Amino acid sequence: MSTTNSLIVISSVAPSSAFTPKTSTAALRMPSMVVRRLCCLGVDTSVRTERPSTDAFSLNRWICLDLRPSLSGTEFVLLRRMDWLSTPVERLQEFEPPFCPRQDCPEHRRTSRGFRYRRNGSFGKSFCKNSFSLAYYLQRPELLIPIAAGLQAGSAHRQLARNLDCAPSTVTRQAARIGRHCMLLTERALNSMDQAPDEPFVFDHFETFEFTQDLPFGVGTPVGAESWFVYGIDPTPHSRTGRRSEAQQRRLRARPQRDDHGGYTASASRTFQRLLKLKGDSKPLRLIVDGHPDYPAGRARLGDPDRIRLEVHPNPRRGPKGSTRSAAARVRDQAMLPVDLLHGLIRHSCAAHRRETIAFGRRLVALMERLYVLLVWRNFIKGRSERKPDPETPAMRQGLTEQPWTWRTALARRLFPAREGLEGVCGELYRREWITPVLPNNRRHDLKLAY
Repeated sequence: MSTTNSLIVISSVAPSSAFTPKTSTAALRMPSMVVRRLCCLGVDTSVRTERPSTDAFSLNRWICLDLRPSLSGTEFVLLRRMDWLSTPVERLQEFEPPFCPRQDCPEHRRTSRGFRYRRNGSFGKSFCKNSFSLAYYLQRPELLIPIAAGLQAGSAHRQLARNLDCAPSTVTRQAARIGRHCMLLTERALNSMDQAPDEPFVFDHFETFEFTQDLPFGVGTPVGAESWFVYGIDPTPHSRTGRRSEAQQRRLRARPQRDDHGGYTASASRTFQRLLKLKGDSKPLRLIVDGHPDYPAGRARLGDPDRIRLEVHPNPRRGPKGSTRSAAARVRDQAMLPVDLLHGLIRHSCAAHRRETIAFGRRLVALMERLYVLLVWRNFIKGRSERKPDPETPAMRQGLTEQPWTWRTALARRLFPAREGLEGVCGELYRREWITPVLPNNRRHDLKLAY
């Protein structure tokens, strides 16, 4: 029997007033409409389904049915959409925290129900409702959504400050907070994928610089070839290439040396390892890359390099601008379209990454925080195509969300790094441990109670 893949929403648990809703067993039953459609496809509906894993910090529980053709007929698997709020925390009338927001509390990592909340907190430690809000301890919380939208639209910090009637330092601090939140949201989305992505990945490095063009760095960008979902980013500082005059060489020798953190090889290896962990199953990982020589070396660093199949499309020599592309160039452009499109959106939507701009970033970590803002916009808010048009977002293609988000939805609640499992380079970027040696002050993010 042959059938096409489809995604059917079975039911959703009605949101309760608290963060720990009572899951109804009726919500796990298949509606009659779904049963009739399965019977038309010849699927046996007299099967037992297991209750999906639940998160105590959720309001919406979306259960989906993924129909997949197989040799024995049609298999279907219950999937769970990404748990997220549609209403900001500060606007909820009744609120019962599911865990303690303090990182040093033993109840902070609680994932099951049963947290006993008292007005003065837990274990004698007090906290308020705003501890679970992204606007925690902000004097101008109304600026969060305009700043996030302005950063994605390509505005610089001083432009936003003039439009919002605030200080530029206020925009800088809130932009850093929004960037760290988007970093945690991306990690939450990757951890919420119940099923391994069944698509090839397109991988390439986006080139930019920090402080000055003497300090370039690349950003590894793995993108789904079919969904166009961006599976995180990974930075790699490197030395300046190309021709340099004598004055430029003297200036480079006078600058302090940067830590390259392993260069392109280590960045590719970290990204490949993350994709293998995300895929989970024993199927080989298909990666579409260009002819960068460090990508095979990054694959060789892994414990099981045979699990990765590199499909290499070298960058061919091209003629003058406007000339006809060669056959090799057309094949390469078609294969690398998802990642090339992402790089074009970065150039277009971020003021610091345009070809000719004075809005350059001073620190690598600040530029990475701003790129994470663009990732959330690309994955959850923006449709895949605006020319067709195709309003479906990459997150909807992956089954993480049901509809396109807005910035109000993306910033609806606060996430905690200890609960999202930030590790490796992501944790270092969150704590701002990557420094720019040419700057006299590299402030870390070492606050304990604030966001």
